[in-house]
Parts: sequence; structure tokens; C-alpha cells
Amino acid sequence: MKNYGYIARDFEGVQRRGITEASSSNDVLERLRSEGFTPVSITEISDTKSTQKKLKGKNGKIKSSDLAALSWQLATMLEGGIPITSALDIVSNDIENVQLQKILIQLSEKVKKGQPLSECIAEFPRVFNRLSCAMILAGETCGNLAMAVTKLAEYFDNRDKLAKKVKGAMAYPIFVLSFITIIVIFIMAFIVPRFKKIFDQIGGTMPAFTRAFMGFYDLLAHNILYIIGAIILLITSTIVINKTKGGHLIFSGLILKMPLFGKLFSQAFIITFCRTMATLLTSGTSVLEVFNILIGMTNNDVIRTAIIRTKERVVGGSNISKSMSESEFFPNMVVKMIQVGEESGSLPIVLERASQHYERKVDSLVSTMMSLLEPIMIVTVGAIVSVVVIALYLPIFTMSDV
Repeated sequence: MKNYGYIARDFEGVQRRGITEASSSNDVLERLRSEGFTPVSITEISDTKSTQKKLKGKNGKIKSSDLAALSWQLATMLEGGIPITSALDIVSNDIENVQLQKILIQLSEKVKKGQPLSECIAEFPRVFNRLSCAMILAGETCGNLAMAVTKLAEYFDNRDKLAKKVKGAMAYPIFVLSFITIIVIFIMAFIVPRFKKIFDQIGGTMPAFTRAFMGFYDLLAHNILYIIGAIILLITSTIVINKTKGGHLIFSGLILKMPLFGKLFSQAFIITFCRTMATLLTSGTSVLEVFNILIGMTNNDVIRTAIIRTKERVVGGSNISKSMSESEFFPNMVVKMIQVGEESGSLPIVLERASQHYERKVDSLVSTMMSLLEPIMIVTVGAIVSVVVIALYLPIFTMSDV
């Protein structure tokens, strides 16, 4: 016997979904017709063992986009009346990421044994964070799992878009620095040595600018191993210091104080903060649990400390807006909007609007960074090439004048 998922319409035209066992799809077709239903589609559902044998797709890190796609599929099936176990089986057959496939199969097995879905996903903390567990638990508690999964899908979708914006803003300056480094290495390794041989053969006194440039080249060439060693030592020391509590706190503060990028990182977290809080409060999660989840959503010690202080003041009886203002991290506008939300009883709605406002600010900041970096790259590359050309060709021009 095999499992089949079906979609059919009754005599009133209402769509029905379900799972049934049969030896073939034709048997399902005949059974539905005999019961007065009009079949729309019939799909075979592979059992867990056969699915495990047929795992295929790309193996790699599970991204927000994968979780968003998974959540949307599950939400659609749950809204259509398909049981969660059958929905997990169906999605596991279509998912491309092999690791996520294996996890879905394990989830399906655990849920079939009677374990709640919220407890099942809690066993995979590297994939499903505390927010996911809280949302699913809230959906199970209120009896509307489909709505909770839909909210989760929206959250993962928005988080994926935000991450792409931040990565896009970071990728361009990295490309610029890499491009400039390659140009400098090429010039110093292939062009300057040829001219140096020519100058040695010609002899005579070179112009002061050329002598200074060649002196810099000699210094670089003769100490290249020491320079590489110093760079490696600097990187290693930075990594080691960053792993200490005090060092990580210092670097966290430095990141937030970086020109443009510090503002980008802080505003990106404000979006995450507002959207996460809005999503959790809408699902019925307690305020203290919301702050516990938010504490684990950042690796920056400065931001984490601000959230911990805010939570401690809330526990002490202060309202959220006042607690946030005393933490000295959150912008005054966010604090005022949350204060309005608390007074009007519409905090989730206000938080969602605040996240949308800061999302527009991040878009504007990224556009500004891109427009500034392009001329900076052109001027920097032009300056490097100009210095090299003047230093190498100035002796030739001088000899021509003589």
C-alpha cells in the first residue's frame, strides 16, 4: 500500500484535501468518485524509508531563503487542511537542500510518534532558532499552526532580504580593495623591476621623485617576508583578542563606530529588533521571552548588553520604551514610537511600521555608499597609476630634455 495526497471537490464545489492509502492512484480515483467527489489532483507520497534512500539535491548551509521557502510550503498545505505529518513528507520530497531534507524526515518521524512540532524543531537549534520554536509553540497553543507558520515565513523572507542588502553593501568595498591590491601587486611584481634594470644600465642621477619611489620599492622588495609575517601576526592577534570577552566588546564598539558601515549595522539590527518583537507579540509570546530571544539574535556585545539592560529594567517594573531609552543604544525615534504603541495598545503594529521606516533608511544608506564608493575607486586607482607612471617615465623625459 502507498500513501497518496489528493485534492478534490464535493457536490457543492468546496475543495477538499487529504491523505489516503491505496495500492494505486486509480484506486484513489475510483474511491473519490464513489464517495461523490470530483478529483482535481492525486500525488503519491513516498514513505520515510524510501525518501531517505532517494535524498538528492545540493548539500550546504541552510539559509534563510531555504527556511522561508519551507515555511511558505508548509503554511500553504496547512491552510489547505493537510495534516502536518503529511505536509512534512511532501515538502521533504521537493526540498533541494540535503541537510534540510534529512531534518524534515526526522521531524516527520518524531511528530508521527506524538511529539509536538515545537519540541521537535527545538532539537535542531542550529537550524531553527528560539524565535521559530516560540512561534510554532504559540500556533500549537492557540490552535492555528497555519497562521504561525505563515508569520514565520514572512519573517524569514524579510530577514533574507535584509541580509542580502547588508552583504551587497559589504561586497562592493571588498571588491574595490581587492582590485586595488591586485593592481599594486602587478605593478610592483612585473612593471617596476623592468624599469629598475633599465635605470641601472643607464646610470646617472635620477630625479628626486623617481629615487624616492625606487627607494620605497627596494624597501618593500627586501622586507616582503617580514611584511607578510606582520600581516599574518596582526590578523591572528585580532582573531585571538576578539575571542576574549573584553576584546570582543572593544571590537563590537569599533564596528558600530565605523563610518557608514557602523550606521548600516546598527540600523539593520533595529529592523531585526522591531520586526522580531512585532512577530512574537502578535503570536502571543510574553515580553520577557521576546527579550530572551532577541538577546540571542546578535553577536555584537554592545547591542547584546543594551538588550539585557532593557530586559532587566522591564523585569524591575519599568515600561519598554523607558527601559530602551536608558540603554543608550536605541534611537530616540524608535523609543518614541514604542511609547506610542504602549499607550495606544497597538505595539505590534507600531513596531512593524518602525521596521519598515528603518528598512527605507537602510536602502537609502546602501545607495549612498554605492554612489560614494564608485568615484573613490576611480580616484584611488587613477592616483596609484599616476604615481607609478610619473616615477618611471620622469627620468626618460629628463634625458630627452638633456
